[in-house]
Amino acid sequence: MHSREHQRKFGFDWIIIVLFLLLVVFGWLNIMSASHEGEIGSYFDMSQLYGKHAVFVGLTFVLIILILSVEAKFYERFASVIYIIAMLALVGLFIFGKDVNGARSWYGIGSMTIQPSEFAKFATALAVAKYMSDLQTNMSTILDQLKAVALIMLPAVLILLQNDAGSTIVYASFFFVFYREGLQQIYLAIAISAIVLAVLALKFGILITGVIATIGVFSSYFFRRKKRASLLQSVVILLVCISFSAGVRLFYEHVLKPHQQNRISLWLRLEKDPAKLERMKKEEAYNLIQSEQAISSGGWAGKGFLQGTRTTGKFVPEQHTDYIFSTVGEEWGFLGSTFVIILFMALIIRVLYLAESQKSIFSRVYGYGVASILFIHFTINTGMVMGLIPTVGIPLPFFSYGGSGLWGFTILLFIFVKLDSNKINEW
Repeated sequence: MHSREHQRKFGFDWIIIVLFLLLVVFGWLNIMSASHEGEIGSYFDMSQLYGKHAVFVGLTFVLIILILSVEAKFYERFASVIYIIAMLALVGLFIFGKDVNGARSWYGIGSMTIQPSEFAKFATALAVAKYMSDLQTNMSTILDQLKAVALIMLPAVLILLQNDAGSTIVYASFFFVFYREGLQQIYLAIAISAIVLAVLALKFGILITGVIATIGVFSSYFFRRKKRASLLQSVVILLVCISFSAGVRLFYEHVLKPHQQNRISLWLRLEKDPAKLERMKKEEAYNLIQSEQAISSGGWAGKGFLQGTRTTGKFVPEQHTDYIFSTVGEEWGFLGSTFVIILFMALIIRVLYLAESQKSIFSRVYGYGVASILFIHFTINTGMVMGLIPTVGIPLPFFSYGGSGLWGFTILLFIFVKLDSNKINEW
């Protein structure tokens, strides 16, 4: 055991580090493709977005050295303090924040902007790990569950109030962590059922959804042994399903903003009026349509680096941020896209593998938090770019342009690398 672990110099997992480097470098190359104007001179041309991102990448390595230089116990000991500071930073946005694209999610510092929500993710992962390790909880009691949910709901609500729905969704990833730590399967069943009911209610209406729910609920009733006791239970479940479906319709029609309604409508193909549908495609679905066309035009092997006509022609708005994966599809094709997907999946699986081998609850829970956050970001972003899910503003980790996102994900990942190295040093 000792000789096998000794092969890992400095105790760090070099598989994670190599995967991280590949993603960051490949991401920067695609940012160059998506943002360059005219001939490329210096790679560090600060008038170009790729030049600025190169500086972000350089500072990232300084950040990594700092993270790995700190004692591993620091992150557990001060997890609560880090969480409180992150929450105060989110609250401060309501007073000192800067509006960008309709969201009050940034602090303006000279010509730079900092997005606290990107750093709140690792802070919340630390807080959840600290809470669950201190209490040695297995999520068996309602009180433990409510406290754990409160930790993730606070940043989620603060971010939602800043009109950043995309970043809010990320906090649902912590339910994977709770499930690993003992949350009952019934909650998973409820979550899946809620998603199915919501889609049915929007697609087919409350009446048809109610019929489908009735068939499903009473079909399960007839397979139960205690008919008398379960009849009332089945009726209650049915009423809850119908009420939830009605609530989804009301929320969609009266709470969501028009552009959010249109995105869901396009995804589920709800709109029947040809004229309105065409207008929606030109407005809400313009980015998505251009993204899909860019990806499909890449074919098997792509058009080549800096050769993507739709990318260089700026057909996809904000391609260097949320739609960066469409650059991969056009210039590197199916093979390049598959390579990126393999890199992400390998990184997530490696983090999960190491998380299971941790000697402390804190490190294991934090590791699962890292893997879950990366998985949600990767799945939603690539799914959005390919039109598999509704459009949601969410970056692709280590790929999308921006210092806050790159640094936030780097801190998230390398704290775990440090925690894992501490496990090795204790053998």
